[in-house]
Amino acid sequence: MTEENLYVKLCSHENLLQAFQNARKGKTTRDYVVAFEQNLDKNLQKLQSELLFHFYKPKPLETFILRDPKTRKISKSDFRDRIVHHALYLVIGELFEKTFIFDSYANRKTKGTLKAILQFEKYQKKVSQNFTLPAYVLKADIRQYFDTVSHQHLLSVIQKKIPDPRVLWLIKTILANYKTKEEGIGMPLGNLTSQFFANVYLNELDQFVKHQLRASYYIRYVDDFIIFHRFQRQLEAYKTVIGIFLRKKLALQLHPDKSKVILLQRGVEFLGMKIFPHHQLIKKKNLRKFYRKYALLCDAYDEKAVTYDEIYDFLEGWIAYARQANTHKLRKRILQQLEEKFAGEISAKEVNRGLRKRKKK
Repeated sequence: MTEENLYVKLCSHENLLQAFQNARKGKTTRDYVVAFEQNLDKNLQKLQSELLFHFYKPKPLETFILRDPKTRKISKSDFRDRIVHHALYLVIGELFEKTFIFDSYANRKTKGTLKAILQFEKYQKKVSQNFTLPAYVLKADIRQYFDTVSHQHLLSVIQKKIPDPRVLWLIKTILANYKTKEEGIGMPLGNLTSQFFANVYLNELDQFVKHQLRASYYIRYVDDFIIFHRFQRQLEAYKTVIGIFLRKKLALQLHPDKSKVILLQRGVEFLGMKIFPHHQLIKKKNLRKFYRKYALLCDAYDEKAVTYDEIYDFLEGWIAYARQANTHKLRKRILQQLEEKFAGEISAKEVNRGLRKRKKK
């Protein structure tokens, strides 16, 4: 796609309509979605005009504190602004996706938490020769990542791929809507664009680790990353060099307490699990987080704020994740509770599976 028509495609009615459909997924009964949809053509035309003539200005973010159990500040965009985020992602997402490494797992189609854990299992076996030799991991994360991302550094990375000044204007407008103590610093947790830009920014780290350090066994999930190696000394050296790279090139810092080299055989905490050579456990705080979210979804269902499909999708994903750990009894108990509470309900996925089975027969 040429520079001339990239922004035109972003602002097209077809792209904005698809962006609206993507933004409303799982939220079709919400009041703000229903209100926007009642005058859909008019609302999309207004948004289109604002974007084409550079009148677009996002509404202030709605901020709230989430404790799950870590305290985090979540900033939520207005629904029309979320449509713009999806519209932007639809036209530039694939351009960057082609540059991402295989082992970056957050906020990407066909990836996710479960795939990252499966890759962890594969790499730990390889590096330890099926646990016959001692091996180590550098487990690290970036200190206050979302609140310390430099807009200037991020835009310089994006500009290499997207030189269109109109697209860059929109990205700057979205970034500037989040206010922190220091101007030009930080992205809000909760936005699609923040999740996407997080991968764009840290792809610079991925390329450095894979092509400069030539680390064979590396996994990243947002700002958490793991490197496997046979020798502790090599991982300590990696840690030092990565710390320098992050400071000089991306204006970021490794978390001093959470970045350490660990003996693989002692078990490694990763994405809510503690992974040992021959078994895995779900961390208690992660289990509490699941129960809290499930209870909130059930309450929302009782109030007709969410559908059974949304609850089914959530549980299906979590059960697939939990299956990687020693959770047979736990999963059985949760599924039994699901059947008791939602007796008679059937999800669209279950219907489609039933239809496919009948066709095969």
